[in-house]
Amino acid sequence: MAMTTQTKKIAGATTALVLLTALNFVNYIDRYILPAVQEQVKHEFLLSDAQIGSLTMWFMVAYIAISPVTGWLGDRFPRKHLIVVCALLIAACNFFTAHVTSFGSLNFRHAMLGIGEASFGIFAPALLADFYASDKRNRVMTIFNIALPVGSAIGYLTGGLIGHSHGWRTAFVISAIPGAIIGILILFFLREPERMREEVTGTKPSAGVGSLLRNPAYLCAILGYAAVTFSIGGISVWMPSFLQRMNGYDEAQAAGVMGPIIVVAGLGGTVVGGIFAERWLRRTSKALYYVPALGSLLTVPVALASFFGPRSITLPALSVAIFFHFLGTGPVNAATLNSVPATLRAMAMAGQLLVIHLLGDTFSPAIIGGISDRSNLRIGLAATLITYLLGAGIFYMGARYASSSGQKPVEAAA
Repeated sequence: MAMTTQTKKIAGATTALVLLTALNFVNYIDRYILPAVQEQVKHEFLLSDAQIGSLTMWFMVAYIAISPVTGWLGDRFPRKHLIVVCALLIAACNFFTAHVTSFGSLNFRHAMLGIGEASFGIFAPALLADFYASDKRNRVMTIFNIALPVGSAIGYLTGGLIGHSHGWRTAFVISAIPGAIIGILILFFLREPERMREEVTGTKPSAGVGSLLRNPAYLCAILGYAAVTFSIGGISVWMPSFLQRMNGYDEAQAAGVMGPIIVVAGLGGTVVGGIFAERWLRRTSKALYYVPALGSLLTVPVALASFFGPRSITLPALSVAIFFHFLGTGPVNAATLNSVPATLRAMAMAGQLLVIHLLGDTFSPAIIGGISDRSNLRIGLAATLITYLLGAGIFYMGARYASSSGQKPVEAAA
C-alpha cells in the first residue's frame, strides 16, 4: 500500500510538471508573437520605435502591478483553480486581438495578458515546489523553463509565418486555442499538493514578507535575474527588427532564423546549465549562483560581435550568446525557491517577477527604441551588455550567502 501511495504521489507530481510546463510554453508563444509581427503593427498604426517598445512596457506594468496580489493569494489559497483562471484569461486576451482596431486597444490587450501571465508565473513554480524537495528543484525548474526558449521560438515562427500570410491578428487568435485546452486539462487532471514544511538556514519558517528584504541570498538571486532580464528582454524584442533593418531580411525570414536559433541555443543552454548546476551542487550550494554568473559573463563578448560584427557572424554569434544566457535559467529559479520558507514561496516568486520586470524588461524595449530613434539600433542593443556585466557581479556576490536547506515534507516529495 505504501508503494502504491508513493507511486500516486510521483504520478501526481509528474502530471503537474507536464501540464504546467505545457502552459508555460503557451505563455511564451503568446509573448513572442509580437516581436515577430511588430513591423506590421508599426506600419499599420504609424508608430515610432519608442511606441512599439511601449507595448511591452504596458504588458510589464500590468505584470508587475498584479504580482503582489497574486503572491498573497498563492500563499493562502489552492493554486490549481487560480491557474485555470489564468489559462482562460490568457486565451480570452488572444481571442480579443481579432477585434483590436487602435493602438490604445492593443495596449489594453497587452496589459490584460500581462495580468494572466504574471499570475501563472507566480502560482506554477510555487505549486511545483510543494511536489518536489529542494534538492530536486534545480532539475524541475530547468524542465519548467525549457518552455522559455522553445515557446519563444514557436512564438517567433508562428507570428512571422502566420502574420506574413494571414495578418498579425490571426497569429494571436490561433495561439488562444492550446491555452484554453491546457487550462481545461489542468482543471480535471492536476491535483493540489499539500504545502511542504521546510527549514531554510537563517530564515524562520514563520517569517513575514518583510524578511524577504533582509534575505541577501534571495535579493541577490532576483536582482541578478533583473539585470539579465533587462538584457534578454530588449534583445528578444528588437533582434527581429535588427535582422530586417541591418541584414536585409524580410519578416518571414527574420522569424524563420530567430525561431531555430532560440530553440537550439536556448534549449541547449537551459539543459546544459541545469545539468552543470546539478553536478556542481554536489560540491557546493553556491552553484545555483555561479552558473548564472558565468553564463552572463560569457554572453557579453559574443553579443557584442553579433551587434557590431560583419553580417556573416551576426547569427552564429547570436546563437552562442543565447546559449550562454540560458545557462542560468533553471539554477536562478531554484536559488529563489530554496532561499525562502514554504510559507513565503508564492510571495517570493511574486517579488521575483515584480523586480525582474520592474528593473528589467518593462522598460528595456522602450529604452532601446529611444536610443535607436536618436542613433541606431546597434547602439540601442549595446546597452544590454552593461546589464549583463552587472548581473554577473550580483550573482557572484550572492554565492557567498547561498546555504543548504532541509525538507520536512507533509507528504513525501517526488
